[in-house]
Amino acid sequence: MVSDQLRILSAFPIWILLGAVVMSVTQIACDSRDNSGMPLLKTSAVRSYRDLIAWRKAMALATDVYRCTESFPKAELYGLTAQLRRAAVSIPSNIAEGQGRVSTGEFKQFLGHARGSLLEVETQLQIAENLRLLSPEHCAILLEQSSEVGRVLNGLMTSLPRNGR
Repeated sequence: MVSDQLRILSAFPIWILLGAVVMSVTQIACDSRDNSGMPLLKTSAVRSYRDLIAWRKAMALATDVYRCTESFPKAELYGLTAQLRRAAVSIPSNIAEGQGRVSTGEFKQFLGHARGSLLEVETQLQIAENLRLLSPEHCAILLEQSSEVGRVLNGLMTSLPRNGR
């Protein structure tokens, strides 16, 4: 169920995976500011949200959540299934939307929304396991995947300049 590519990536230390993202994000030139005084993002290596490891891992998680919820009962289609899928899709969506914003502060705000959605997914996965809709093995795999997304997301948030509230 879990992407083979993600299994391979999760074997590497997080600092190796974050290397390019941290380097490119910390090299942001904040000489321009928007109307509110927030620094404007000027990225060198990160040209698109697709370049962000956090977005890639969040996409893999959302895809795997969709696949795991296919076996949920039809009675849950508009309940836990929909809620879990919606929260999972919200993670990469917020990362993408935030990266497309003009200021660092806005980017951080959307990364915060992504982190909140990630915690929703973790909670809902545990509920699905408690209700025996998800096997303990699948739940453990998805929770580990979720933890990895959280670590990368936190690293990305930490790498952004502090003065961009």
